[in-house]
Amino acid sequence: MELTRRETLPQGLLGQGIDYTLKRWAALNQFITDGILEIDSNGIENSIRPSALGKRNWMFIGHPEADERSAIIHTLLGSCRRHGINPFDCLQDLFTRLPAAKITGIKEFTPAAWATRKTVRSISLSHPR
Repeated sequence: MELTRRETLPQGLLGQGIDYTLKRWAALNQFITDGILEIDSNGIENSIRPSALGKRNWMFIGHPEADERSAIIHTLLGSCRRHGINPFDCLQDLFTRLPAAKITGIKEFTPAAWATRKTVRSISLSHPR
């Protein structure tokens, strides 16, 4: 690419493409060496698609702060979906325990923590001591 780059015009499409690739060369090499990294962002794009499609419909849903609240709820629902848990069960538990919670324990209320706690609880219930 570096040899071809010397022979192309910087403003041309090929020159721009080579520049783009060379600027990201370290990240591309990281992708090749780390099998966990995804080659594209399709998973993320698919998870936010429902919110992206509905945002025009929800633009004027009421109070000026409603958009932030709506974003929080959609984030929670998307996170539940990502972790394969029932959003209703998770949110019911969240709203039940949240009033008595302290701000220092906020990490316990994420869907990821909820899924982990539920898995540990189901394992301990299925294997009594």
